[in-house]
Amino acid sequence: MKLIMLGAPGAGKGTQAEILSKKLGVPTISTGNILRAAVKAGTPIGLKAKSFMDAGALVPDDVIIGIIAEALHGPECESGYILDGVPRTIPQAEAMEQQGVEIDCALDIEVDDDTIVERMAGRRTCVACGASFHVVNNPPKQEGVCDMCGQALTIRKDDAPETVKARLETYHTQTEPLLAFYRERGKLRTVENQPTIEATTAEIYKALGI
Repeated sequence: MKLIMLGAPGAGKGTQAEILSKKLGVPTISTGNILRAAVKAGTPIGLKAKSFMDAGALVPDDVIIGIIAEALHGPECESGYILDGVPRTIPQAEAMEQQGVEIDCALDIEVDDDTIVERMAGRRTCVACGASFHVVNNPPKQEGVCDMCGQALTIRKDDAPETVKARLETYHTQTEPLLAFYRERGKLRTVENQPTIEATTAEIYKALGI
């Protein structure tokens, strides 16, 4: 199965993508993780992306599409994949179609803006491996310490309330039109936000028929 995860920043796309990845046995291609790794390594593409990411703005299309095309040509994606964080604009979606990137379904997780701001204020990210936790919904076993690698957890700059609001404005203006784009192609599935991660997963399984 070839999926695209849609929804506002903080809607739970990354968490649900990880769950679906294990369920379906296909890799998750997370643009955010790829870009953050490039920023940390100080690569040319990382330096180019950093100023956009810090401001909560979108990384340019040429950077995004190049990263994705390279990832999807790998042998691990032969049986399917889950795209998390791309496409974010209609031009990106059109460019992906032109490059022969196929999808079976675009899955939209709907969460209202106030819930997103509150949720992201509690998010914590590992400084080493990038694993994501939440102080209420998905707390680490030990406060401030990553379950995966034992390194420190931190609040990312783009999880701060003022940055989250800027990211939401960008989402509504540039990314939300993708819902109509994929609806017209008969590939959109929408899931309403649920009180728990598990309940949201159950609704996703129903929407996908798995």
